[in-house]
Amino acid sequence: MTTTPYLESRQTRPPLPDPRGPVSGAVLTAMRDGRAPVVGPRETADAEPYGDDLQLALYVLYELHYQGFDGIGDDREWDPDLLRLRAALERHFLDALRADAPPKASAHDALAGILVEPAADDGTGVSHHLRREGHLWQLREYAAIRSLYHLKEADPHAWVIPRLHGRAKAAMVAVEYDEFGAGRAENIHARLFADLMDDLGLDHAYGRYLGAAPAQALCTVNLMSLFGLHRALRGALVGHFAAVEVTSSPGSRRLAEAMRTAGAGPAAARFYDEHVEADAVHEQVVRHELIDPLLAAEPLLDPDVAFGVQATGLLEDRLGAHLLNAWRNGRSALRTPLTAAASHSGS
Repeated sequence: MTTTPYLESRQTRPPLPDPRGPVSGAVLTAMRDGRAPVVGPRETADAEPYGDDLQLALYVLYELHYQGFDGIGDDREWDPDLLRLRAALERHFLDALRADAPPKASAHDALAGILVEPAADDGTGVSHHLRREGHLWQLREYAAIRSLYHLKEADPHAWVIPRLHGRAKAAMVAVEYDEFGAGRAENIHARLFADLMDDLGLDHAYGRYLGAAPAQALCTVNLMSLFGLHRALRGALVGHFAAVEVTSSPGSRRLAEAMRTAGAGPAAARFYDEHVEADAVHEQVVRHELIDPLLAAEPLLDPDVAFGVQATGLLEDRLGAHLLNAWRNGRSALRTPLTAAASHSGS
């Protein structure tokens, strides 16, 4: 019997998405035409920093450093006109983040603030909702949204490695080694998430659900790319990474339970089971072997690490509010509901 070979999510490039406004429209037109984007300073200044137009434009520009897009030449990654526009959009986004999530404490105090897990019955976050009352269609939407990051899980954080040294670098590499499967391709976390998507009847092709993802989801992924691509923001990237690792284990436990309750399949639960165990260890490594040595060597990075923690919380809270508001009102949280979009297995 002939079997269809497994198609890795990153083996193909996604198509360019549809624009969501004048800025993203100019970026997408420039990519298709091979020209410089035509965007005036007024259009950039007027774009909502957390809105669909600016966030899609940034996402598309950042993706040139990851997988790229079908039909777009690799040389556009370092196109000076695209980079010039990206810098202007980044400043707009970063200014908003610094205004809305200013460091109010030291890095260690910022982390201490997210170490305390609320009582299970009092939890109001997305993972609490999905565990207690989530429906399969909501789990599928959640997976489609999170696929924007999880199909390249840990890739944005790898950019910080050459910007660290000593114990901090060793700790970061140790955690990333686990994220990338500890030497086994089938255990790479991005592959495990692709398997989760297969169990949920979703297409695991990289970038498949970009067009359906709301701006709040784009923000969370763009934050990692913004921090990762700038050496000056290495402290913020470490703060982001720490915030993710600290909060991952309890949330993953609830999501694993939600997957089992909904009958999503063993691979769907396995992805989160893996994160329950791995991230409980990673949290200790990140706090004591990454952040402590980093701040001992570069104490001036303390406010940047705290900013990374707080900016992560800000954007995750915005995404969570969007998801819960939609689901509790019986609505899809996606721009294009899965019932109207192709949702076949990508295996």
